[in-house]
Amino acid sequence: MSAIPTLKNRQLACRRPAGPPVMYQSWADLAFLHWEIDPALIEATLPPSVSVDTFEGRAYVGLVPFYMQNIRLRGLPKVPGTVNFLEMNVRTYVYDRSGTPGVWFYSLDANNPLACIVAQRRFHLPYYPAKISAPRHRDEIHYQCLPRRGTSEHRSTIHYSGTGNDVSGTPGTIEYFLAERYRLFAWQPKREQLLVGSVAHPPYRLETAKVSQCKAGAMKWCGFEIDDRPPDFAHFSSGLDVEVFALESVEPDT
Repeated sequence: MSAIPTLKNRQLACRRPAGPPVMYQSWADLAFLHWEIDPALIEATLPPSVSVDTFEGRAYVGLVPFYMQNIRLRGLPKVPGTVNFLEMNVRTYVYDRSGTPGVWFYSLDANNPLACIVAQRRFHLPYYPAKISAPRHRDEIHYQCLPRRGTSEHRSTIHYSGTGNDVSGTPGTIEYFLAERYRLFAWQPKREQLLVGSVAHPPYRLETAKVSQCKAGAMKWCGFEIDDRPPDFAHFSSGLDVEVFALESVEPDT
């Protein structure tokens, strides 16, 4: 039986792991768009060993478009063609049997096929190549993602910008619950093994996001029908630098 995360669990999961990272990245101009989804529907999509995480009994699925930049492996120079690209992920929030909270990814679309292959093999994450563009129109980002899997109904078009106000989350708030996630889980079905990875970065400075257009076809591809309703929560962050740590096996309960 899983231990439900306490506030202390959530704060401990934000700490930087010991040891050196395996990779460095920068995440820029992120939109955090979240829809409330029935927890039972989310629970039915998850592998063994993780449970849906809730805030005041409510569960959320998020769509996060952003710019991935300045990627390099520790101890190696930057590899041309893999340094900068666009990424959009669909995610929910879970915890393992020890009560450690983290992120569960349903899909990660990127316009860099090589990066997708590396992420699939090294991090066991559902990365998929996609056609993505994100031109800027004054202060607004026009983000469009057309996956190479699926059909045109799975296209996502998000026009967003920050509003400048500071709504950064403190422990116990919905903003903290949705954004301050420093663990990710992945599942190896052949071994029936749960893996956990860690990232380290400063806390997000969150702003309320202005979303002038939102067609989230990626949500439909991942099995969540939101009927084009606007997100229940929309936040923006200008970004930060990130350290990425190696995956580790989560020991099963005995």
